[in-house]
This record gives sequence, C-alpha cells and structure tokens, in this order.
Amino acid sequence: MRRLNRSLALIASLVLCACAGGADTNIDGTPLPDVDPATLQGVAKGAFGAKRRASAQEAAAYGSYAKGCAAGSIQLAETGPTWQAMRLSRNRNWGHPELVDMVKKLSVKAAQQPGWNGIYVGDMSQPRGGPMLTGHRSHQIGLDADIWMLPARNLTLSVAERESISSISTRRSAGAFVNSNWTRAHHEVIKAAAQDKRTARIFVFPGAKVQMCKDEKGDRAWLNKIRPWYGHHYHFHIRLSCPKGARGCIEQAAPPPGDGCADAQEWVNNILNPPPAKPRDPNAPAPQPRRELRVGDLPQQCAGVLASR
Repeated sequence: MRRLNRSLALIASLVLCACAGGADTNIDGTPLPDVDPATLQGVAKGAFGAKRRASAQEAAAYGSYAKGCAAGSIQLAETGPTWQAMRLSRNRNWGHPELVDMVKKLSVKAAQQPGWNGIYVGDMSQPRGGPMLTGHRSHQIGLDADIWMLPARNLTLSVAERESISSISTRRSAGAFVNSNWTRAHHEVIKAAAQDKRTARIFVFPGAKVQMCKDEKGDRAWLNKIRPWYGHHYHFHIRLSCPKGARGCIEQAAPPPGDGCADAQEWVNNILNPPPAKPRDPNAPAPQPRRELRVGDLPQQCAGVLASR
C-alpha cells in the first residue's frame, strides 16, 4: 500500500511538472538551459535591454506592469496602412499579440478622424519586456503603449525622420487646461481606445480628462478608464488588462466606480492652487535612492524568458 501511495505521489508530481512546464520551456517544448545564479544578480534593465528579439515561447505576461517581463512578444511593423512606429532605435515596438492587435485597430479608427491618417506609436515594450534602460518604470509586460498626440498626417516618414520629429504638447497651465493643439479628434481617438474591452485604463494629463468630461454628451461609462496622471501631454498611455486566461500576470486595481470627473477636477484645482507642502521631519532618515531591479527580483519565469532562444 505504501509503495502504491508513493507511486501515485510520483505520478502526480510529474503531471504537475508537465502542466507547469510551459513557462520554463521553449515554444517547441525543449527545456530551457539552467540559469546561471549570477544572472539572477544582474541588473535587470541591462539584461533585458540587451535582447534584440523576443523569446521563442508562448505569448505571456509575467508579473506586474512595473515589475515583470514578456514572453513570446511580437513586433509591431515599423509602418502599416494607418500607423508608424517611432524612435525605432529604441527597439520598443514589441508587445503581447493582444496589444499589437489593439494598436492596429485603434489606428484604423484614428484614420477616420479629420486631419488624422492614423497614429504615431511611441514606446510599447522591449522584445522581452522587463525594465527599460531609460525612461519608463512600467511597460514591462508587453501590455502598455504610448500614442503620440501629434496627428499622423504623414505615414511615409523615414527612419531618420522618426528619430528627429517630435510630438506636440496639448496642455497649458502645467496641465490644468488643454491648449489650442487639442482637438475634438483627440477626444475621439482616446475614446475609441477606452472603448476597447481589453483596455484597463488610459493615462492623460488632468486638464484633458476634465475637458473630455465637459465635452462628452453621450455614454460616459468609458470616461472611468481615463485616469489623470503627471506628464502625458505629448502622448497618452494605453494599458491593457491581463489577457484572458493568463497565468502569472498581475492586474492593477480597478479604478474607483463612476466617471472619475470629480477626481480629475481635484487634480486641476491642486495644480492651480497647490496645497501647502508638508514640512519635512528633521529627525526622519534621508530617503534612500531606489535600488535597481535585479533579474532575481522579477517573477521566476523572467529568468527563463532571458534564457530562451
């Protein structure tokens, strides 16, 4: 009886290992090489920033938007019928297949707006996600994309032009209001992005959210996804929810219920009349600089993503 129990336990453990093996194998089922312990101690942004291609794995997002990685990403084509990827030297036009599909579909809707032939796509993710060498703390799991506020009128920009051209700012008064660059088309493009069921939230400067709240006369449910945040006046930031059935992908907490317009107005009020700064406690310890994330700080699947072909 004991032998039978041991045999059953062994079989069960083998089944569990086989079920979990997808995260630790190449897409063809071959096992990944052992990870050098030194790799786990390496600075994550250097390790992930050095990878020029995606991992040969099933598409997956591991971890959270600001602490994770992406397996099996696909590359958004540098140029499409209604989009162009910008700053190609950064090699950040990669993402989960759901993100790439969403961006393409949004570009078609943007091309229907007056003065827009599509969209200019800024940073998405690195080929294997992870922390970036410069810039963002998020964009790590292949589910974030920045869309320029500059209407994409010319979709034949050269590689060199895409390095030198800049987007436009749509804010004034430090983000309390929109400026003359803001148009109803911006409203409609952002609305189309928010109405995609895969979208979890969209970050934009507070004045834009308040303006959209004033201008929207129809269904307002989509406004809940528009979240005021610092910056985000040269581009708006789309964040997708974890793909359906994803394992190991950590969702951000859902926005509070309601359209969020009162919250955006509070942001604007604080810009126009900043609350008094809290005095610093002289006995409080000095803030320590944030430590760079190491590979070992990320979900364990991320070492396998780095090691994959």
